[in-house]
Amino acid sequence: MKKNILALLTVISILTIFVGCSSNTSKTQGNENSNSKSGTLTMYTNAEFAPFEYFKGEKVVGVDADIAERIAAAAGKELKIQHTDFDSLVPSLVAGKADFVAAAMTITPERMEEVDFSIPYVESIQHIISLNESNYTTMDDLKGKKIGVQLGTTGDLMVSDAINLDDGALKGSGSEVKPYSSPLEAAQDLLTGRIDAVVVDKLTAEEISKNNSDKLTSVKFGEISESYGIAVAKGNKELLEIINSTLQKLLDEGKIEELIEKHSN
Repeated sequence: MKKNILALLTVISILTIFVGCSSNTSKTQGNENSNSKSGTLTMYTNAEFAPFEYFKGEKVVGVDADIAERIAAAAGKELKIQHTDFDSLVPSLVAGKADFVAAAMTITPERMEEVDFSIPYVESIQHIISLNESNYTTMDDLKGKKIGVQLGTTGDLMVSDAINLDDGALKGSGSEVKPYSSPLEAAQDLLTGRIDAVVVDKLTAEEISKNNSDKLTSVKFGEISESYGIAVAKGNKELLEIINSTLQKLLDEGKIEELIEKHSN
């Protein structure tokens, strides 16, 4: 009987140790993936979308980078910025590679299914960039044309839907959509005649046109406005609160417009 009791106690002790180790392992893994235990905030962006994000030498700068610095300061952490393709930003955030995404990203219902967004901090609208002599202004003007877009952006979705959907304005017109990794790459192909137009967000379109004013023009395309937001992983309320309070302060003080002007010159 004593032997049986001793054996039972031994088994219980082993199980207790095992369960305790398992619990500690889970906490460690959770802590490794938690922002609260890290001294760094990692921002993912696509640094080919001036004035919001662009390279100055090897450093990523721009409106969103400046905002991110303020967010990191409010969180008491060091900021790390990682450049990647635009269409990889949300998957990278979902996979836990980034703490947040700041990339002049439009808040859409589809994206909101995968990530949480901050309050809106910039309003935008799509623009068409074309050669000065072409001066395209409407969807009808793009019938039969080759249209450049940045892959994964709302401009990409707008043009692709117009071409591919049964009720699309460009359906059956012979129009083609050509995706690029950046608006600048698309603009280069426009200048060399490989495509006929580029559809991209307002401020970036104006920046590209301004730097090529002897050859390119930019005009408003459509009437649907868009709102930019900063994305975090689903349920990351602590970081989202810091981001929202930082953005609200910047908006209240008129600093967002100042940053846009700073990086547009």
